[in-house]
Amino acid sequence: MITSLTDVILAGTLPGPTHDHQFLVVRADAAERGAYLRLREDVFIREQALFSGSDRDHHDEDLRTIVLVARTPDGTVLGGVRIHPMTDPDLGWWRGSRLAVMRGARGTHGVGVALIRAACAAAEEEGALRFDAVVQEANERIFTGLGWIPVGRQMLRGRPHIEFEWPIARIQNAVNRTKAILEGIVGDLLPRDRWTGDDGVPVPGSSLVAACDAILPSMVERDPEWAGWCSVLVNVNDLFAMGATPVGLLDAVAGRDASFVRRIVRGIAEASRAWDVPVLGGHTQVGVPGALSVTALGHATNPVPGGGAAPGQRIRVTADLDGSWRPGYTGGQWDTSSRRTGEELRALGRIVPALAPTAAKDVSMAGLVGTTGMLAEASGCRVELEMSAVPRPHTESMGDWATCFPGFAMVTAEIQPSAAELPHFVTSNVCGIALAGTGVGLRWPDGRVTDAVQSSVTGLGHAFERSPS
Repeated sequence: MITSLTDVILAGTLPGPTHDHQFLVVRADAAERGAYLRLREDVFIREQALFSGSDRDHHDEDLRTIVLVARTPDGTVLGGVRIHPMTDPDLGWWRGSRLAVMRGARGTHGVGVALIRAACAAAEEEGALRFDAVVQEANERIFTGLGWIPVGRQMLRGRPHIEFEWPIARIQNAVNRTKAILEGIVGDLLPRDRWTGDDGVPVPGSSLVAACDAILPSMVERDPEWAGWCSVLVNVNDLFAMGATPVGLLDAVAGRDASFVRRIVRGIAEASRAWDVPVLGGHTQVGVPGALSVTALGHATNPVPGGGAAPGQRIRVTADLDGSWRPGYTGGQWDTSSRRTGEELRALGRIVPALAPTAAKDVSMAGLVGTTGMLAEASGCRVELEMSAVPRPHTESMGDWATCFPGFAMVTAEIQPSAAELPHFVTSNVCGIALAGTGVGLRWPDGRVTDAVQSSVTGLGHAFERSPS
């Protein structure tokens, strides 16, 4: 049964004599699942003799498995396919399997193609970062024509099969959207030194570290108090990543009227008290569109760079997982800070000094994997993440977690695994390694590595590549 327009994934029309015979691809209800299972028996057991007795397996019993069917207006199921996670818990690796189309709907009718496209869309909607299929060789041209990439061959049940992967670009797209433009905009403005690519920078001739962030105007307009809170959060986290202790804030606040600006300032004031960082001054303007940026100052005798990793070093992720999606930002902002006490928030500043890493980056708008790519780029290396070891909230998809802005998450590099005592409410795992090369790869339980970030993130390059002349 179609309960909403979102249940309809793809639609089509059977050509030829039955050109008025339309079909829809939908997520199957119980009755349609039954018809799909019967169709599989017709195709895989009676027609192709691939199985004897039954083609069902544990994925059919897995409640996470999604069945998509192509059906006509009168309810006839023309074909179906299932998609399912390959691990428990779900690490973001999904597979499409048991694609079956009834004899009369094959060939030029487009049912199989529609099901394949719908499966790709559904897998990405479920947060998959890897989606693959093992396909009979006879169907090779269909999959390559749709953009699938062959990665291997195998014999399965006495017949040649091809291993295909669907190119999921979610992480690369997030990187391109948030960071890839930096070199073209600020490349000639910034010095090329060991702090290239860092969110904070030591102030020459002092022990001060400065960081500056602007909040998205749409967020300021939509949720001014939360924007004020976050303007402090992101700056303090930038300082924490460099091992600095925050000492003060400067804010620039603008809005359509005094009442609106007060709401922004209220959020800044609450965060200032929570992190115990005073607002030293700033600028306020009314009668203009909402805008907000904050500069934070901190103290550090030995700041930690974002580009200090080297091949062979281990990559650690430390994160506060005890949170939930900020209302209105599901899949985009993971809020942990609003439920923490001031003492807990300030304790996060002890993590980088305790770990004493060679490099550190707090997870930013580029997401966990994109931020890891920034650390790799500034360090002049490649990072591979072991997906089974990445800390994450197990209630959420890996796709959302890998690309969201978390309340607190830190990516660090270390020569030897640290035994430092960290705040009890964070999760900290060594989950990757720095290697020669570029970009970020994701290593899956079967040993396969897929590229999530192809090469550089910002284009600013290796922090030690060029020194000031």
